[in-house]
Amino acid sequence: MVTDTDLKAAFEAAVASTKDLTQRPDNATLLKLYALYKQATEGDNATTKPGFSDLVGRAKWDAWAALKGLSAEEAMQRYIDLVGTLE
Repeated sequence: MVTDTDLKAAFEAAVASTKDLTQRPDNATLLKLYALYKQATEGDNATTKPGFSDLVGRAKWDAWAALKGLSAEEAMQRYIDLVGTLE
C-alpha cells in the first residue's frame, strides 16, 4: 500500500526527473504534464480563463480545467506514470 508520504516523494522525484529528460516531450505531453502538476499541487482550476489572444495560456487553462474533480493523489499518480513513459 502506497502512503501519502511515499506518493508525494515519488511525485517530487518525477517532477525533478523531468529536468533531466534527454528529449523534450511533444507539446501534447507537456500540456498533460502541466495540467496534472497543477491539479496535484493546486486542485481544481479556479483561475480566470485567458483571452483569445493568449493561445498558450488558453491551452494550459483548458487542459487543467479538464481535470476538475480529480483528486490530488490520482493526479500525482498519473503524473508519475506519464513521466515514467518518458525516461
